[in-house]
Amino acid sequence: MRSGNPALGQNTFLDIGSGRVVSRDDQAMTLNGTVNKTGVLLLLIMVSAMYTWSLYTGPESMSAITPLLLAGGIGGFIVALVTIFKKQWAPITAPIYALLEGLLLGGLSAMMEARFPGIVIQAVGLTFGTLGALLMAYRSGLIRATENFKLGVVAATGGIFLLYMVNIVMGFFGHSIGFIHESGWMGIGFSAFVVVVAAMNLVLDFDFIENGVESGAPKYMEWYGAFGLIVTLVWLYLEILRLLSKLQSRN
Repeated sequence: MRSGNPALGQNTFLDIGSGRVVSRDDQAMTLNGTVNKTGVLLLLIMVSAMYTWSLYTGPESMSAITPLLLAGGIGGFIVALVTIFKKQWAPITAPIYALLEGLLLGGLSAMMEARFPGIVIQAVGLTFGTLGALLMAYRSGLIRATENFKLGVVAATGGIFLLYMVNIVMGFFGHSIGFIHESGWMGIGFSAFVVVVAAMNLVLDFDFIENGVESGAPKYMEWYGAFGLIVTLVWLYLEILRLLSKLQSRN
């Protein structure tokens, strides 16, 4: 099994320490439980996002929300890494991750909304619309997570990640990869490609969660599976927001 999402890797659903899958006689992961946990994490993101959104009143308020944006971005990244390496902690770390990411998303969304009125509701609608459409396609069998499909998505995700890392390093020296940020047709095409890759990662996440349920993974993996899905949804939302901002900046 493969996933472009680092939170859902090949051995994700193995019982930690023993390398075996827990029996169905034990308290095991369920699909409904994972869905419920995902809903809780989404609610936590919304609560903290609303807080930083309310603090942004224009460029003059940046001094107040910048520390929260940094705490959300850096703190969320650290907590995500802890969750990936300590899956048993997911019932605690996954909600913390959601709250931290909400701080980041709320502030960024407020800034984008100030520049492009209406962009946030469009991005949210497209994100959840994509989630619903792909979930229906996956459940109906229209999209299958075959090995070739997984290899393609993982390779594309890895390439995007490396490109972003190179861009960050170049930023330290005052340079950047232009089309990542520019609103020309190449930049729009790149962002559209990244949105498609992020969306395809949702299919892999569905597949891994389903495999975990069928394998009788430990109960705490409901939180971990929900965390992995949230990681992809946050990425998808940010990329859709970037794409819409490029399109609207051309008007």
